[in-house]
Amino acid sequence: MEQGAEEVPVVYLHEIKRQYTQGETKLVILDGAKLALWAGQSVALVAPSGSGKSTLLHIAGLLESPDEGEVYVGGTATSGLSDVERTQIRRTDIGFVYQSHRLLPEFTARENVMLPQMIRGLKRSETISRAREILGYLGLGDRVTHRPAELSGGEQQRVAIARAVANAPRVLFADEPTGNLDPHTADHVFNALMQLVKATRVAMLIATHNMALADRMDRRVSLENGRVIELD
Repeated sequence: MEQGAEEVPVVYLHEIKRQYTQGETKLVILDGAKLALWAGQSVALVAPSGSGKSTLLHIAGLLESPDEGEVYVGGTATSGLSDVERTQIRRTDIGFVYQSHRLLPEFTARENVMLPQMIRGLKRSETISRAREILGYLGLGDRVTHRPAELSGGEQQRVAIARAVANAPRVLFADEPTGNLDPHTADHVFNALMQLVKATRVAMLIATHNMALADRMDRRVSLENGRVIELD
């Protein structure tokens, strides 16, 4: 999708600055970073370890606040929002997938996908129906009553994806979502993510070291001297 086909990006990072202090040393991680994420577009964030990929994801996902700059979600500035308001945006508009699936081991696949919907306040009958629908779409229709320990690594990660999109977010952030998987399983999980982008028009930003997967996405960006740069 071409930038500008939507009036407002789903998420826009404007002049983001972030630094950390270690002893007497200041580490500048982000220094005026700008990035727009558009509906229905997949973006790969490829950069060396320690360059700030996770920090960028956390700031974009309102898990961390920048030292300077602004994060816009749907055109709305978020820096002046209360913690409650930021939490509400994370619940309704933002989904996360991590390298480790982080599923709750005592719950079934279906229950893991139901939980974020129940926290949002949906009726149990609705959460059951939607969890079954999403898991079926991801090829896990016959695994809904299995607990994480009874699932393969690829199946666990697909449940994590289902959980991340359970509340129909506008943007999905993924931090090395296939990093713990073998190449064949990683490809299967990646295909599931790309299908969801096309089916739901969610915006997606994936931090990855896998250039083969990055090359299949709509855009590729990197971090250089604390700024986001577009790659060819």
